[in-house]
Amino acid sequence: MLGLPTTATAPFCPSEVKGSIQVAAGAPLWKRILQFAGPGLLVSIGYMDPGNWATAIEAGSGFGYQLLFVVLLSSLAGMVLQCLAMRLGIVTGQDLAQLSRSRYSLGTARLQWLLAELSIVATDLAEVLGCALAFHLLLGVDLVTGVILTAFDTLIVLGLKGQRFRHLEAIMLGLIVTISGCYLVELILIKPYWPDVAAGFLPSWDAVTQREPLYLAIGILGATVMPHNLYLHSSIVQTRQVSGSNGKAAAIRLTRIDTVVSLSLALLVNAAILILAAAAFHETGHTGVTEIQDAYRLLEPLVGTGLAAILFGVALLASGQSSTFTGTIAGQVIMDGFLQMKIPCWQRRLITRALALIPALIGVVMLGDKAVGKLLVMSQVVLSLQLPFALWPLIRFTSDRALMGEFANSLLTRLLAWGLFCVISAANLWLLVQLLA
Repeated sequence: MLGLPTTATAPFCPSEVKGSIQVAAGAPLWKRILQFAGPGLLVSIGYMDPGNWATAIEAGSGFGYQLLFVVLLSSLAGMVLQCLAMRLGIVTGQDLAQLSRSRYSLGTARLQWLLAELSIVATDLAEVLGCALAFHLLLGVDLVTGVILTAFDTLIVLGLKGQRFRHLEAIMLGLIVTISGCYLVELILIKPYWPDVAAGFLPSWDAVTQREPLYLAIGILGATVMPHNLYLHSSIVQTRQVSGSNGKAAAIRLTRIDTVVSLSLALLVNAAILILAAAAFHETGHTGVTEIQDAYRLLEPLVGTGLAAILFGVALLASGQSSTFTGTIAGQVIMDGFLQMKIPCWQRRLITRALALIPALIGVVMLGDKAVGKLLVMSQVVLSLQLPFALWPLIRFTSDRALMGEFANSLLTRLLAWGLFCVISAANLWLLVQLLA
């Protein structure tokens, strides 16, 4: 893609390439849009990880198209919050982690760091399980072997050392195109009834009044609005060189286009996963499909061709690998921002992957293949539980006129942002009450 950093360490040390992209103020609009394109793409990749698959497949098979509106509303909420994160980074020149460290007490900042790290480990757990399942389905290895094989993706990250940022973007774009293409072909093969699909996007309170759909809805929310992506986005937007009030205003407008377009693509992919599950399983009476491997095995006899199952496995592998890179970058941003600590990207990847491998191996060894779906959905619920702790400082900082100046949140934006905070927090508390009851 055009307009991306060329510094060798850029993919894993965004703070080191701050302002490295020169933006031509007099360039045509389309060229300036391309110059600011990129950060939204990296953020959107995290919205397509295997955790989204688990929640969407279980929601689609169990409840048909009823929870499609949750995917839509979660994606719209993600767009609002990611726009706040990018505006914070552009205006202040600091990311969310750096501002939290400087404006809160040491104890509070350390707690925020621990919670942010927990969200990255939860995300990486989903990536481990997703890639392990893909290896199991495509290569025929057992799940334990598949989990062990995922440890070697650290070598892929190490192999990118010295590569230009645009090369990483090209890899990410290729993986997204792979995922999207696989699902497009599968939807063509399955032929869902589109009027029912459209009806599923209409909000329905009745659809989330029970504990099971509420649990899945919160899982979808956590899988869509990932807390560590807020830290990531506020950092990587700073690679563009902007100055002055007019320059910042233009940067915000152009980056907003990048964010909305990229997250709209993620919305289409996530909706496609749920639509696939609803059309292939729920509509044919297979309402108990809660495991990704069950979905894989059922696709061939239901659709009538083995191509659907193969595409499913390939998309799953691409999904897990794409999220690996953004998790590494986000981990670097969080560690640098909260602790002012920099370590080589492969070391960061190794630590995160080791922490995720432990619960993955324990779950697979003790509970067997059926543990994968439960662990995947649980990891996404954990992400949702972390969200309020990232949203509180984000909304506070972007609403602070002393910090943001003329770019502080308007009254309408504040009401919308705090409304999202209250809804997410209330849903999490409701779920905890339901689980403890």
